[in-house]
Amino acid sequence: MNNKRIYLSLSEESGYEEEYIQRALKSNWITSGGPSVDEFENKFEDYFEQEKFVTALNSGTSAIHLALILLDIKAGDEVICQSMTFSASANPILYQNATPVFVDSEIDTWNICPINLEIAIKGRIKKGKKPKAIIAVHLYGMPYKVDEIHSIADKYNIPIIEDSAEALGSTYKGKKCGSFGYFGILSFNGNKIITTSSGGVLIGNYKETKDKAIFFATQSKDKAIHYQHSEVGYNYRMSNICAAIGLGQMKMLENNIISRRKNHFFYKDIFHKVKNAKLLDSLNEDFFSNYWLNTILLETQEQKESLRIAFEEANIESRPLWKPMHLQPIFEKYPYYGGQVAEDLFEKGLCLPSGSNLTKEDKNRIKEVLINFLN
Repeated sequence: MNNKRIYLSLSEESGYEEEYIQRALKSNWITSGGPSVDEFENKFEDYFEQEKFVTALNSGTSAIHLALILLDIKAGDEVICQSMTFSASANPILYQNATPVFVDSEIDTWNICPINLEIAIKGRIKKGKKPKAIIAVHLYGMPYKVDEIHSIADKYNIPIIEDSAEALGSTYKGKKCGSFGYFGILSFNGNKIITTSSGGVLIGNYKETKDKAIFFATQSKDKAIHYQHSEVGYNYRMSNICAAIGLGQMKMLENNIISRRKNHFFYKDIFHKVKNAKLLDSLNEDFFSNYWLNTILLETQEQKESLRIAFEEANIESRPLWKPMHLQPIFEKYPYYGGQVAEDLFEKGLCLPSGSNLTKEDKNRIKEVLINFLN
């Protein structure tokens, strides 16, 4: 029996990358920016099917950081952030010497809880610190409760940075994730639906903010013959070669989304009658998830760890859910609003192999481990 390692989420070639890379090399633009970057941005602007302005950067983290800068987040300001997420959602708040305020999840989508979000906003306002932005995350590709979250944000006039790093291809009420916030971000890290090897984009509503984002991302060079800088700049622009990879990857975006969703129905078939394990599933037809990662919630931490070990013994990668930010050593001193939902998810939740290139043999091996464990 083939016992090759089955990974959680690996990228794969579309077969078109080499063509685009060779074209980029022949252009002699082997640096940041360039014609492939422009084309990559244009394709994503077309993808959103509405007037959006896309800036290609070297990571999704850079996109969140620039969103904070463009929203004029400074030292002493407060930014609300979903606690159940990867640290890249929250780290840029500290880059600006601002204060993160973490909010618990709700159990339906595992994303930011509308009730606790409003409690947090009211609590900070009472302390004389109205939050200047909200970072909401579509966790594992599952859209957050868009209507409720944005209604609260609008009520208090607080802009949302929509972290769609894991949600390319997901939609809410037919509208693509990444297009709801004042800013949206996508990630093209090597484990995402498509990859540029490393990279991300910032999605905005105005050409002026795109121009300013490119200005900051290219070291804030003033218009002058010599190199002159009046503002702090960053080396955040996507490289022309990475964009070329992305152009090739975009050829199989829809197929990859279909494959990830097929993985979900594979797992759903296994878990639908199981009482002691719950697969994260869409709440209703409004929520269309790409199921970037399939995730389950077991009854106890011990069960979660036993299943993880069983997978590891079969040379199959699985991982606990993100450890909430308010439990992380670097963030535990900051305000937190909520209860135990995010903590319980971390203790009892497990991410299952979900790559677009899982083979029939891979799935048979995964199923064997799960059936043995569940029995």
